[in-house]
Amino acid sequence: MKLEMILKKEFIAPIIILIICIFLCILSKKLVYKIFNFKISNINDGKKKTIVNLINNIVLFIIITISVLIILEIYGIDTKSLIASFGIVGLVAGLALQDLLKDFIVGVSIIFEGQYSIGDWVSINGFKGEVIPSNLRTTKLKAYTGEIKIISNRNINEIINYSLSTSNLIIDVGVSYESDIDKVKTILDDLCVKLKEQFNLKEISCLGIQELSDNSIKFRIVISSKYLEQFNLDRKIKREIILSFEKNKIVIPYNQVVVHNG
Repeated sequence: MKLEMILKKEFIAPIIILIICIFLCILSKKLVYKIFNFKISNINDGKKKTIVNLINNIVLFIIITISVLIILEIYGIDTKSLIASFGIVGLVAGLALQDLLKDFIVGVSIIFEGQYSIGDWVSINGFKGEVIPSNLRTTKLKAYTGEIKIISNRNINEIINYSLSTSNLIIDVGVSYESDIDKVKTILDDLCVKLKEQFNLKEISCLGIQELSDNSIKFRIVISSKYLEQFNLDRKIKREIILSFEKNKIVIPYNQVVVHNG
């Protein structure tokens, strides 16, 4: 009789519950992805990934907790008293783990306020990088050179998000004081029109003379583009400027050292 009871209840039931638990975890994960992919179209991909990860973790925790409580109930453990005990333990643990709770609360607020999402380029506390998959306790940034910085959410003091809108790439071009400044301005204006079409830019313009330095007159060009595009765009546009100046005989000054032999 005891063997029969074990096979019917204490042994078979937990296995069935575990199978149902795994099935529900997989099903909930697919449902969350489906909802965010097809029904919510006004959220960017990075924010979708961040929110999906948060919801999946919460649902997974709830399913596992309920499954464990049911299994304990099957083995005759009073789960009500256990939950009450956990409440007291949780209060003590909460006092001891205040920093962890702060990380969690700040992490949730960052997600729902949309301060940044996975894939955004940000600067946090002076460190610049791409937001990579993180958790509610920490934020991970991957720098352009490959380093990964892990920051506790409670220590995040200032955030600069470069991906929320287009930013300006500024290029200052120096020409010699002997140059015809009206000619230089015309050349740069024509070049901006050409580059706008060539690189499919939203906006590019030459503002005119920016600075009268010691050895050159500096003209400023402003390009509106996405932050990630600026690294490559900066090199390409400077190359086009040099080629255009060489073609039109415009001199780009550089420092020279003159040695007099006494």
